[in-house]
Amino acid sequence: MKLSSDREIKTFFLHQIQSRWFPGILAILGLGLISWLAFFQNLGNWGLLDETEPLFAEASRQMLVTGDWITPYFNQETRFDKPPLIYWLMTIFYRIVGVNEWGVRLPSAFSAFILMGLGFYTLSYYVQKTQFSAIKDETKVGYISLSDQPCFRRVIFHPLPWIGAALIAFNPEILAWARIGVSDMLLTSCMGSALFAFFLGYSTRLDPISESGFKEHSDLMFKQFNQRLNPSDIWYLAFYILLALAVLTKGPVGIVLPLLIISSFLIYLGKGRKILQEMRPFRGGLIFLGITLPWYIVVTLINGQNYINSFFGYHNFERFTSVVNHHAAPWYFYFIVVLVGFAPFSVYLPIAIASTKFWKRRCWQRQSRIQQLPLFAVFWFAVIFIFFTVAVTKLPSYVLPLIPASALLISLFWHNIIKNNHPVNSNMGLAGDIPKAFSVSIIFNILLVFSASVASYFSKNFIGYDAEMPDFRADLQASGLLNRSALIWLITGIGIILSWWKKRISGIFLLNLFGFIIFFIWAATPTYNLLDHHRQEPLRNLAQTVVQQRQIGEELMMVGFKKPSLVFYTQHPVQYYPEPGDVINYINSPKVKNSSPKTLLILGHPRELTNIGLKPNQYKIIDQAGSYQLIRANIGNRE
Repeated sequence: MKLSSDREIKTFFLHQIQSRWFPGILAILGLGLISWLAFFQNLGNWGLLDETEPLFAEASRQMLVTGDWITPYFNQETRFDKPPLIYWLMTIFYRIVGVNEWGVRLPSAFSAFILMGLGFYTLSYYVQKTQFSAIKDETKVGYISLSDQPCFRRVIFHPLPWIGAALIAFNPEILAWARIGVSDMLLTSCMGSALFAFFLGYSTRLDPISESGFKEHSDLMFKQFNQRLNPSDIWYLAFYILLALAVLTKGPVGIVLPLLIISSFLIYLGKGRKILQEMRPFRGGLIFLGITLPWYIVVTLINGQNYINSFFGYHNFERFTSVVNHHAAPWYFYFIVVLVGFAPFSVYLPIAIASTKFWKRRCWQRQSRIQQLPLFAVFWFAVIFIFFTVAVTKLPSYVLPLIPASALLISLFWHNIIKNNHPVNSNMGLAGDIPKAFSVSIIFNILLVFSASVASYFSKNFIGYDAEMPDFRADLQASGLLNRSALIWLITGIGIILSWWKKRISGIFLLNLFGFIIFFIWAATPTYNLLDHHRQEPLRNLAQTVVQQRQIGEELMMVGFKKPSLVFYTQHPVQYYPEPGDVINYINSPKVKNSSPKTLLILGHPRELTNIGLKPNQYKIIDQAGSYQLIRANIGNRE
């Protein structure tokens, strides 16, 4: 009996490995490969990018050095631009991988990976509930069936979740912010994950009618679990936690935008009161406040009105109501940002949104909750787009949180097209009779791709002179990277035309996706390497010289340019002066004349250093790199 039992157990586990664990492992490896190519490859091989990234990097390093995890500091001054979560994560990674570029950027890269993974899971659940009707009754609780292993494999390897994951990962906006150490990707991940969690909680609500079927078909572990807690409660709990983390990442916008999206979605469907009861807002509010309030209270007690005016006044209210830091732009600014930031698939966003027929409210009200995912994505996209279009201060990164919604809309649209093998001149399923609109989108797709090819080839004639990297233009032309980029997009455009001619609609999608991936790996990445070599590497080299040559008590200043990376790489305060005259006034001040030592280090362009008016016997050139020089000025010998 024992041998028979052991054999049954062994057979059971082998079956589980072959039918469930092995596909699951392959799925994890597939997502890992996508994230490695998109987010982690060469992540720490480039220096910090001035001017914003070093501000976060140095403030986090200060937390590590001082042990003060409440008040962020940069260059001996408080920095209240952002709440502390991004600083905390960077500090933690500093302890793991060291104080370097990897530690600065890993929070952003992992944030993008988590967002992509949750998007993959959401689309997998959508496939499970809408594509495989045979297992619907077994999976009303919101989990992929563990008892029907063939269905599990079919869901895991269904193309729709992989299309969504690839579109979330491979677009210019996500790639740019996932590979830089600032708070934007962390905010997008927390906000986007919170919205995914809400929709999963909304769509996986356990109906009491389904409990008998659940007890009959589900594993014992899940039976016992659901006797105590409805599965959607887990997702709603995750929603509140992620919402709190979004507020700890960037302040009030972390809760305002998700609540606007969810409330407008529910009001449109007429389900606001019912879903509000399901979400248990009192319990969720306590969780949210328990996570967010402690730091806000403590930092206010320590810094008082200075913090309130800086963070809530300047960095939140004024950014929405007035132009801050000269970041003004016309009303159509975000149309251009989305067109470029989600290229080349952005040309299909209008038709993807139209294909949902979001204006047919009664039709959507009759759909099951999981089938309302396209409508939810429309509200997600529209609320963020309108909100920041209305805001006065405009930056490209502000609309980054709508990119996951764009990926959902495009993946659902293209999957519907490919699944039904729609030729160009036939009906479009979800959208009805709109072949002309689809043809127009393909034409715009071709124009966009060929425009990218032409712009890449001729851009060498339009790159102007940059005093910070005078040799960059010549080296870029000699590298052949612009010709390589032009060739990639030219081949992609020709391939799209041939696929359209042959009515191979799936080929259009694949050519866009793989064309962009090839461009990113073989053209964009080497170009950024070259840019880093010319723009940032000279400063890193001079910073290393400062570390080696600086005398005890010797001040360091930079004239003409403000490069915060100098503070991070020298791990020393830097005084920045925009004009040579400011340096002269500082040197002639009584404070400096009576200071010790009688020398100071000055970094800048030779022209700015000459305009300071130092005589040859009053300074010594210590090092030079790129267009910068580092000198030691003798402030005790001004005669």
